[in-house]
Amino acid sequence: MNQGKILLVGFGPGAKQHMSVRALEAIKEADVVIGYSTYIKLVQDQLEGKEVVRKGMTEELDRSIEAFEQAKQGKVVALISSGDIGVYGMAGPTYEVLLQSGWTPDSNIKVEVIPGSTALSACASLVGAPLTHDFCSISLSDLLTPWPVIARRLEAAARSDFVVALYNPKSGRRTGQIVEAQRILLQHRKPETPVAIVKSAYRAKQDIQIVRLDEMVDCNIGMLTTVLIGNSSTFLEQGLMITPRGYANKYDQLTGETRGDEKRGRSLAMGLEGWQECVREYMNENPDISLRDVVNYFDMPLVQIISAISEGSDESHAGEFRAIRVSSDLMKLVETDAVRWGCLRAVVRSDGGAVSELMLNASDFKARGEWLNIENDHFHLHIHWSKVTEAWMVQRGDSLRSVHFVDVTGHSIFNLSLIRWEGEFNSEAETGYQRVWQRESDLAD
Repeated sequence: MNQGKILLVGFGPGAKQHMSVRALEAIKEADVVIGYSTYIKLVQDQLEGKEVVRKGMTEELDRSIEAFEQAKQGKVVALISSGDIGVYGMAGPTYEVLLQSGWTPDSNIKVEVIPGSTALSACASLVGAPLTHDFCSISLSDLLTPWPVIARRLEAAARSDFVVALYNPKSGRRTGQIVEAQRILLQHRKPETPVAIVKSAYRAKQDIQIVRLDEMVDCNIGMLTTVLIGNSSTFLEQGLMITPRGYANKYDQLTGETRGDEKRGRSLAMGLEGWQECVREYMNENPDISLRDVVNYFDMPLVQIISAISEGSDESHAGEFRAIRVSSDLMKLVETDAVRWGCLRAVVRSDGGAVSELMLNASDFKARGEWLNIENDHFHLHIHWSKVTEAWMVQRGDSLRSVHFVDVTGHSIFNLSLIRWEGEFNSEAETGYQRVWQRESDLAD
């Protein structure tokens, strides 16, 4: 018996001129061609003399199983898909079926994945260059993925300023998902953000619409549509949707010369090693700004900003701010050290933007299992202590003495600050705070 083979073929938008040479060869080599009926129609002119197996829209696993059964008979099977078969395509389900059956790459049945031009790249080529910078793709189909998972991905992509490609945006029964996606994106994107809506790219019924984000849901959108949503720098000009790569951050567009202190072939001043100096420079140039203002300006987790402050020197400092990471036991810091600081202000911020300020004494903290609690007649404060991963002490001139407790993502859980009375810190509390600062400084050295 001949050795069976499964060729997982991505043939791009569908037209022969957009197929790779290997995709054409694979279909020609195949004894059997399996695919969704619409895909079969797109390559019908290449199927003469071949056994053809057509399957319906929701029969993906059936296609994979059929390919495996045919390959076990020693046949060369081409399982075809438009776009790239590894991007929302049949490569994943097929490998799952094979692996669950006990197949391994060393088995008699050989498997080859043949990539193709995916929908987002085909659609992007028709509207300009919207994917020139970082982007992501998200399917709005909740047939197999829970909507809360999709919503979290939309939120993360929107907040991170990715160009976003939406697959499966809408169908006859799924009409609300695109509306909800627009709502989430508008929380982080301007209403005038460019959006390209491309249907059936490079096919007979190709249709292109370029609109604003706040107009997106009013357009004709269906299952054959891919939606490309720009980021904060994407612009429209001469009917083209362009996302700059970022050269303007480093080079003069007219002369090509580098800007300021930027250097060719080197990271930007705001690169991995230089951005902390930019934070300190910004704080030095804005002496009245608060720590929270700096976090919002750079849109970075609190711990990244405090870390940048801590790396300061006489030549590169963050104005009056200083910071140091707590290396000793964090519970000891609260139960033993902070008790000597007297009355404290605890600040807790919610994700929704609410801020609670509580006047308390650290001696009232009680550790109970995974929780650090204060309970009295006026309020209950419960800190899930297992979420606290590190703490930083922060000073600002003569006006601030605080400790910030953060989670694994670097965001604030709560902070404790010494209280000033008539513009002065209690001398005993100040002395106790500075002793802990010196201890942590010695440990750091």
